[in-house]
Amino acid sequence: MIKLKRVYEEETPDDGVRYLIERLWPRGIRKESLRIDAWLKDAGPSTELRKWFSHDPEKWPEFRRRYSAELNHAKDVWAPIREAAERGTVTLLYSSHDTEHNNAVALKEYIERQMGADAHTTKRGHHQASGGGRQH
Repeated sequence: MIKLKRVYEEETPDDGVRYLIERLWPRGIRKESLRIDAWLKDAGPSTELRKWFSHDPEKWPEFRRRYSAELNHAKDVWAPIREAAERGTVTLLYSSHDTEHNNAVALKEYIERQMGADAHTTKRGHHQASGGGRQH
């Protein structure tokens, strides 16, 4: 399971594995005071994309499309998140004030789509490998 949390919120025991997914360290947070399992800088959008988006909700659909395209070419940067999510709870930490239009929301959606696509492919492959069986 993947959860989202602003980096300024308190850590809780049910956070699981905590990943900071920002290219820039969040303002006002001391590095030694933030408990994270890893800082995955490269899982955040490119500097160019981040600056273009500028947290403008009207650009949200295009931001998600462009960010997904970046992620398609960088599986190694988000693979640790996916692997941890397959084992348990993962919390993606972000710094944006906007809780609906930010890179963490887009990254979570992207990874969950990848997990769903693979589950569907695996299920379909198993179904075909088992000789088809009855369809309902």
